Amino acid sequence: MLVACILGSIIVFVDSTVVNVALPAIQRDLGGGLALQQWVVDAYLLTLGSLLLVGGSLGDLFGARRLFLLGIVGFGVTSVLCAAAPDGTTLILARGLQGVLGAVLTPAGLAVIATTFSGEARGAAIGSWTAWTGIAFVIGPLVGGWLVTNASWRWVFLINVPFAVVTALLVAYAVPPRAVGNERARVDVLGGVLCVLGLGGPVFALIEEPQRGWGDPLILVPLVGGVTLFGLFVLWESRAAQPMLPLRLFSRRNFSFANLETFTVYAGLSTLTFFLVLFLQQLSRYTALRSGVALLPITIVMFFLSPRVGRLSMRHGPRWFMGVGPLVAGLALVGVVRLKPGFSYWWELLPPLLVFSVGLSMIVAPLTATVLADAGELDAGIASGTNNAVARVAGLLGIAVVGAAVAGPQNQLDVAGFRLAMWITASLIVAGGIIGLAGVRNP
Repeated sequence: MLVACILGSIIVFVDSTVVNVALPAIQRDLGGGLALQQWVVDAYLLTLGSLLLVGGSLGDLFGARRLFLLGIVGFGVTSVLCAAAPDGTTLILARGLQGVLGAVLTPAGLAVIATTFSGEARGAAIGSWTAWTGIAFVIGPLVGGWLVTNASWRWVFLINVPFAVVTALLVAYAVPPRAVGNERARVDVLGGVLCVLGLGGPVFALIEEPQRGWGDPLILVPLVGGVTLFGLFVLWESRAAQPMLPLRLFSRRNFSFANLETFTVYAGLSTLTFFLVLFLQQLSRYTALRSGVALLPITIVMFFLSPRVGRLSMRHGPRWFMGVGPLVAGLALVGVVRLKPGFSYWWELLPPLLVFSVGLSMIVAPLTATVLADAGELDAGIASGTNNAVARVAGLLGIAVVGAAVAGPQNQLDVAGFRLAMWITASLIVAGGIIGLAGVRNP
């Protein structure tokens, strides 16, 4: 049963990052320039991030096992649609559907673990789930890079299918049917719709603006309309009887500041991986596999250091880790800003990436622990879901905003645009450290 939950979650998490190494190949095949590359990532993050909390409510209402099966089967089907896409528009729509199923699948998998295990066994199961999803981030870009280099970008999506089939069979066999979930649970449908449209409008405007200009009605209307709808979303969540996003949690100091820091740091992390991969492949002529290997040190360092930092932060408090870590990571990126085609990986890129990795490792575990601790045991599930959604939305908006700022001629990334993207990335991550130092308090 635990294997099934781990496999299902690995598929969702890997698909939010592994596609980065395939973006240049997708653009060469389907055209579309930088805008298409942004949409392939952001369409997925938009629906995944804005509907994660709705997915959790659906699991409460209809049962976690049923929703997990539905999610994993649907994710496999939408992966086939992505792989078969004949043009950019079809691929973007399929990626959006994939995000919807990911939003159903992720909370359902954790709910299955929570309802099947108890006490120390539950803690061990969640620890195993966390460790294996970390390993997925290590091998995902490598597998994706190898597939793109030796086969086709379409296999980055097709590789999901056998894992989805195995996971569905394991769930059907190993997870016992249970009674339908809480009959009193309600799905915040209106909140979900307002959130998707409220985020989607500005994202559309930011991605398409370099081609159309701010004066185009097709840019202004989605921008203004999206901002208005997101304001209505916040208003609705403050008054709904069972909101998907309980705003009362944000009255707690550490919870609010930790989520604000999550937003800035994860926006920076998303823009780093997105634009660095494009720079490596499109401007420095790296293969997809080589670009995946180039980023591998980040994940390896985080995988080994994060658990140790987590224990230290529990002993000494999270504030200094959450403050100093992003400052170290952000300042390390100054070295990446200076890169130009023909650089030496071992002397010019690897050292700043290693320092960046150490800084990032100082924040990940303390950040999650702080969010959960400040929310309390009764709200731990919704707090975790909220923090996860904030991280996904941060990546969505980060790529859209920075992409609008750096799009070069013919909607392509150039060296000047890459350097500006890295300056903005470094600033976002440093801002996260300032927020941590100023706002977070040790228990």
